[in-house]
Amino acid sequence: MKRDNKSSVVGFTLLGLFPGTRHVGFLICTILLVYIVAITGNTTLVLLISLDPWLHSPMYFLLSQLSLMDISLISTTVPKMLTNFFLGISDISYIACGTQIYFHSALGVSECILLTLMAYDWYVVICNPFRYVVIMNSEVCLQVTMVSWVGGAFNSLVQTTYTMHFPRCGSREVHHFFCELQAVLKLSCEDTSTYEKVVFVIGIVFLLTPFYLILASYVFIFLSVLRLNSVKARNKALATCSSHLMVVFLYFGPTMFIYMIPSALHTSEQDEGLSVFYTMLTPMLNPLIYSLRNKEVGEALRKVLGKS
Repeated sequence: MKRDNKSSVVGFTLLGLFPGTRHVGFLICTILLVYIVAITGNTTLVLLISLDPWLHSPMYFLLSQLSLMDISLISTTVPKMLTNFFLGISDISYIACGTQIYFHSALGVSECILLTLMAYDWYVVICNPFRYVVIMNSEVCLQVTMVSWVGGAFNSLVQTTYTMHFPRCGSREVHHFFCELQAVLKLSCEDTSTYEKVVFVIGIVFLLTPFYLILASYVFIFLSVLRLNSVKARNKALATCSSHLMVVFLYFGPTMFIYMIPSALHTSEQDEGLSVFYTMLTPMLNPLIYSLRNKEVGEALRKVLGKS
């Protein structure tokens, strides 16, 4: 097949979420509502943590970083989708496509690292409380946060550069609602099997390893919680940990299915549907899960609303 190097000039065509559906208007309105709730909820959580002195602790600082990542992640894909729908277009430029791949990959990896650090934070709180202030001081907290942001950015820079350098052949149609790495790779003229193996290895490093570290942390946490004498303290610890685990499974479940299972064993439609979970629903649900299942956040919100 003839190589097409014009993609760097003319860009690509996004087929959108569930192409061919009869209820496009309803779907777009739902996505718009999800986006508004996600931005409002995460922004509110960041402001509450910044304004309330009682929430100035490592756990809530990490939570505020998770909210910032969620705002950025959902804003990487949804605004372009909404813009294309309301303007009646489906095109995306080469630069915009590369930008989407970069930020989607960077924020995805950063969130994996951050969720692992949040699990470690709770491991220290429950299993080694007397050394918590020493282990998770403000300097360490800032350093681990920088590791999550910088680690994701560097990994994504390498992946995006390598993905976008492949020549495209014929069709410029991306079977996705945004420029997702694997969907763009499928347009390449060249054999990408070697690079796909590299992506699989990266998935082991940034998906499976963090996931197993998180599970290991929570095994030790639950064993420690069960030994607590106070029923109130036990219930509080379990409520907080369960909210974190809900976030972990909502995020890691879909991403591991997409990136750890060979692409031949799942369809583009399945990838799109699962991508909705970690790019839209998880950013929307995270602040709701933490605010509804966390008394400190709930009290901070009530104080703010009471003052107004």
